Amino acid sequence: MALKLGATVVPTDHFATWTDPVSWWPRLVAEVLDPLRHGRDAHYRRVEWPGGLPRLGDLVHVPVPDVLIIEGVSAARRSIAPHLDEAIWVEVPDPAERLRRAVERDGEASRAHLRRWQAFERGWFAVDGTKDRADRIVTPD
Repeated sequence: MALKLGATVVPTDHFATWTDPVSWWPRLVAEVLDPLRHGRDAHYRRVEWPGGLPRLGDLVHVPVPDVLIIEGVSAARRSIAPHLDEAIWVEVPDPAERLRRAVERDGEASRAHLRRWQAFERGWFAVDGTKDRADRIVTPD
């Protein structure tokens, strides 16, 4: 989708950690969304995982884009919804398949963390009502 739109993508994975899945949001707003909203380039330090432990890593530069996609869990959270042009909910309906894909992407050592993350997601989405507010729902192959 990003390629088709010529969009810049900022993943929420650059901010969230296993132990801090949502409270990092003010940093994303202050370092990315606010500068871009005011026509200024954005800069932020992405979370990296050397030795499996999160730390702030490389500086990421985000020039002012024509289209910006914030991708990941809580990207369309209720508090930011008024500032979004469109919210797209991407879902693999089967939790076992989501886990399989995530383990394939992140490695077997991440399985326990991913299970906890999936439990967090269920609770987060139930409270936030994210899917119900989505403009589109996409189910990838």
